[in-house]
Amino acid sequence: MNEQVFLWTALLLLGAGWGLTMPMTRIAVSTGHGHFGLIFWQLVFSGACLAVLAFVGGRRRRIRPLTWPRFVICTVIAVSGTIAPNTFSYQAAVELPAGVMSIIISLVPMFALPIAILVGNEKPRILRMVGILFGAAAIVLLLGPDASLPNPAAAGFVLLAMIAPLCYAAEANIVGKMGLAGLNPVEAIFWASLIGIMISVPLTALTGHWIDLSQVWGAPEYALLGLSVLHAFCYAGYVWLVRRAGTVFAAQVAYIVTGFGVFWSIILLDERYSGWIWGAVVLMTIGLVLVQPGKPSKEGRASREVT
Repeated sequence: MNEQVFLWTALLLLGAGWGLTMPMTRIAVSTGHGHFGLIFWQLVFSGACLAVLAFVGGRRRRIRPLTWPRFVICTVIAVSGTIAPNTFSYQAAVELPAGVMSIIISLVPMFALPIAILVGNEKPRILRMVGILFGAAAIVLLLGPDASLPNPAAAGFVLLAMIAPLCYAAEANIVGKMGLAGLNPVEAIFWASLIGIMISVPLTALTGHWIDLSQVWGAPEYALLGLSVLHAFCYAGYVWLVRRAGTVFAAQVAYIVTGFGVFWSIILLDERYSGWIWGAVVLMTIGLVLVQPGKPSKEGRASREVT
């Protein structure tokens, strides 16, 4: 298979997989499971998958131990990459269509850019700033017109759902600034999952959100398992794609996830959207294209080739 065809196929599969987690999230919350219980089991399932991936793919076939710097960064990843964003996204998913959640989650690179500029990770560029404005316009379409959401009273949940991509953007910038303290990404997320489990256990107990999976499983439980496994494998695949094709190419997965999230929501949940929501999809896609990073420098390419 031609290299370009192979890489584009991998990118589309990753986008399709991550997009599928959107309607699965909607199904997982459909019977009233509490968000901390969902987070706990998601971390358990994802951690188990990542442990297998680390063993199979690791050079030394073991996960490197935690040191204090590793514990700190993995705790940051656990809180800002799973516990905090999922707390808000699971609550918002109860009220918002999965397709709308797919549009909102694509705000990650748009939030990440201004944060990166503030902390010195990026320099301002006009086209990318224009992309942020397109993203803001997309959110206005979701919030403003009465016909945009099936239930106009759910507009407040759009703002709640926006906290999740803000958390992911903050996580990306913190990790970009601090690094992973010598861990590879799969190891880092594995340890973050274990730390997240320890944090989510008392939260689950205190809130009464425990989910007893020893009972007969229904669609919500299978959806929770599916989205957890998909997230783990898509994350590993994304890391592989970054190393194989570079950050610029892999970053395009953001708007592929949005497109597939809307597509799967129509197919699996029979969701139907107003013209305002389709307009938001178009604006968000334009914004994502403009916000994507430019071509890497020669030094960046050389660094990627060496690693």
